[in-house]
Amino acid sequence: MFRRNATATARSEARRALANLPRAAAVLGHPLSLLASSVLAGLIQALSMAWPDSGTPVWWLQLVSLAVLCIIIRRATSWRSAAAMAWLFATAWLAGSFWWLFIAMHEHGGVPAPLAALGVLALAGGVAVYYAAAGAVFRAGVRGHPLRNGLLFAAVWLGAELARGTFLTGFPWAAAGYAHVDGPLSGLAPWLGVYGISAFAALSAYLLSVVAQPAARSGSSCRRVVAYVVLMGAVSGTADRWKVDVRLEGTPLRVALLQGNIAQQQKFDSETGIPTALGWYGRALSETPADLLITPETAIPLLPQDLPTGYMTALKASISASGRAALVGLPLGSVEKGYTNSVVGLAPKAAEYRYDKHHLVPFGEFSPPMFGWLTHVMNIPLGDFRRGPVAQHSFAWRGQRLAPNICYEDLLGEELAVRFRDAPSAPTILVNLSNIAWFGNTAVIDQHLQISRMRAMEFRRPVIRATNTGATAAIDAYGRVTGMLPRHTRGVLVAEVQGATGSTPFAWWSSRFGVWPLWMSVLAILCLTLWPPRSSSGGFRDRAKRYSDQDSRGGNVDCRAAHFGG
Repeated sequence: MFRRNATATARSEARRALANLPRAAAVLGHPLSLLASSVLAGLIQALSMAWPDSGTPVWWLQLVSLAVLCIIIRRATSWRSAAAMAWLFATAWLAGSFWWLFIAMHEHGGVPAPLAALGVLALAGGVAVYYAAAGAVFRAGVRGHPLRNGLLFAAVWLGAELARGTFLTGFPWAAAGYAHVDGPLSGLAPWLGVYGISAFAALSAYLLSVVAQPAARSGSSCRRVVAYVVLMGAVSGTADRWKVDVRLEGTPLRVALLQGNIAQQQKFDSETGIPTALGWYGRALSETPADLLITPETAIPLLPQDLPTGYMTALKASISASGRAALVGLPLGSVEKGYTNSVVGLAPKAAEYRYDKHHLVPFGEFSPPMFGWLTHVMNIPLGDFRRGPVAQHSFAWRGQRLAPNICYEDLLGEELAVRFRDAPSAPTILVNLSNIAWFGNTAVIDQHLQISRMRAMEFRRPVIRATNTGATAAIDAYGRVTGMLPRHTRGVLVAEVQGATGSTPFAWWSSRFGVWPLWMSVLAILCLTLWPPRSSSGGFRDRAKRYSDQDSRGGNVDCRAAHFGG
């Protein structure tokens, strides 16, 4: 009943927002209005990733905010001003999405508040350059039929998302596709992944912006635009029902997910956080009845050689004697060999399993060349790790293959996909161990949960999450949360998890080619849409130019004038 009411409310809000979009389009005329609207639309897109009251994503709000950006870019007087508007939009969106980095830098890193705020804005503004380039290319190339322009906008938007997710180690947090884990485009996840959803969202937003134009809501072309939107929604909405070669595997595991809720200020304190962590996690691992126990990232905050004498020996003996298994997060290594952010797997009569985090956080877990001083200034414990290989074997237990990843590693689906290249050894369950207490009780908890849900949908695998402060949760292979602990509480979540085998189309192509097929799609669409138009019968080029000129003056273009041929 609650879900039906929530869905009905979302549809009602979506209809109200769409009804007001033409009025918003009419207001966008003055340059200052365009600037303010760019920032406001970007902030709205940030809210769509995790609504403050509920923490849930709002897919229709993401479409509306991006449609407003399309209107703004089309009304820009040049490609330069379009780039500026897109940059403002992206800076507001990204700063509004990961503003919580300020907490880690200021409260835990000791960076003065003004510098920490400036750092967050600098990161957002730097990454926003990709979207500025996308806006410039789109404004310079817009002409002709709305569907052609929509494909162009989808291509440049996808290119910007890919650039942000891959260049300079990549940081695709709050990618547009994550707003759609509960929307009609979510059915595309096992086929195209989150980036593909972002592209389809951009296409939908552009077509929505065309229909919203006050002078462009009549004519056969507009009816075709509406038909395209309806068809696309129908296709994506039923995509999750298309046959995907995934099936259940083995018997369900009874898992216990531990959430210690150790405050970050105390986590590495020898008088408070360390004794609390060793005591509580030691008891929970020894006493909780379950097939598999999982702790958060660095739940044991000391290197094994620095632990109290006999601590790990007693822990291993307790787990082995009870016929259970455990995945425990802790740092490993030495000064000579270097340190790793790791997961240790303990099971009766089995060799100790080890997973080392591959995708490290710049400045938090490793220091880029010439920036080692910054790690010391920010006073980050264990701030210089060595990375593990990208493809590491899974932890085998009771017929399941559990693939750990640590913290924001599950943000990079194309890296997790490498483990699915060999079908017989592919994971049956994905496991995320995180500690995001660095960022307080903020939207980061909800945003990270949606990221894990997207990975479940892409690979059709259950995802289980053990975190320090939340969200500790069990997610089924369709991205549905089946159990979750309250955030910032100490407790144990016990859940039954059923593994799965087989491969989704996304897992197949991304495990072999990474994101290169998406880059090739961007290049192909750009070539097709930006190729100089033919001037057959002497009219096509003139009409395209007239459409572009009208569009630059105000964007209120009758769809009948925008329709060429057929």
